[in-house]
Amino acid sequence: VQLVESGGGLVQAGGSLRLSCTASGGIFSINDMGWYRQAPGKQRELVATIASGGSTNFADSVKGRFTISRENTKNTIYLQMNSLKPEDTAVYYCYAEIRTLVTTYHHPYWGQGTQVTVSS
Repeated sequence: VQLVESGGGLVQAGGSLRLSCTASGGIFSINDMGWYRQAPGKQRELVATIASGGSTNFADSVKGRFTISRENTKNTIYLQMNSLKPEDTAVYYCYAEIRTLVTTYHHPYWGQGTQVTVSS
């Protein structure tokens, strides 16, 4: 199983970025998918999650600015980030609970991370 992220980069404060993450490789089903982030010297924290049925959950710090969406047929999620702030600077990691063709349970998988830098 692989999770491949894209869409990170450098943006000025107030700008927008859209992250994408696609899961592939022997997938039977996917439960929750989402995004976490880790800033230098800080612990990894939840940004947003989306269930297979579409229900979402957001960190308080991003509510009203970020949206998460999902295309189940493509095993892909998106994170639309608007009104970005310097404190949003971090490595953003995609996360998915995946059951493969050879397992009977869902296991958490992580992407390699994509850097988001917001300049003031």
